Amino acid sequence: MRFELASDGRSGSMVRWRLLVTEPLPDASLLGHLRKRLNQLINADLRYTFGQ
Repeated sequence: MRFELASDGRSGSMVRWRLLVTEPLPDASLLGHLRKRLNQLINADLRYTFGQ
């Protein structure tokens, strides 16, 4: 997992996360599952931790 922070060109910032895997790449079904789970962990559970 890699998090990348960048300026949004104004006074804020943007965050992008990338899932890095080794060969062979996961099939479409597993990839969809990983994306959904990581999205839940990062975008929902982490925000709830900070009360947002």
